[in-house]
Amino acid sequence: MGKLESTIKSEIQRLAKREIRSTFIPLHREVGAIRLKLSGLSRGITSLNRMTKELHLEEARPKLEATPEEVKVSRLTPDRIRGLRKKLGISMRELGTLTGTSLSAILSWEKGKFKPRGEKKGALVALRKLRKREVRKMLAEKAGSKIKAKGKRPETKTRRKKPVAKGLKSRMVMRRRK
Repeated sequence: MGKLESTIKSEIQRLAKREIRSTFIPLHREVGAIRLKLSGLSRGITSLNRMTKELHLEEARPKLEATPEEVKVSRLTPDRIRGLRKKLGISMRELGTLTGTSLSAILSWEKGKFKPRGEKKGALVALRKLRKREVRKMLAEKAGSKIKAKGKRPETKTRRKKPVAKGLKSRMVMRRRK
């Protein structure tokens, strides 16, 4: 009896596997074809997103332009650049965002290592004509366009405090009080 039961059981398993394979293989092929279509569509969407991002960034870039005569006549010294930044109440990074330059370039301008030229000089001359409120509005628009392009909120940077040895901590507190 035991041999008959095991034979029937093995035959049922064999037939079940056969049925599953006959159903599974066409589904497996369909899933492969769908995956290929999906990857093609994904690549197309990625390229379209990249193109729209470039278009939005060009539109959102603040238009700071001055006439060629104004740019030619203007004298931008390191002190005047720093004074302009302070008058507008913006940081070096924000000035870089408005003019389209890096933080190191702004630092070099303010230290007198390099002078702004071309479009950057024109942007600085145009900034002279603006008020704090207008500059803040431009910065907000610029930040809003970055959020839309990325599709998420801007990250805020937080620094972790480094552990301080007990002896050093008391010295630091003493220095702050002075």
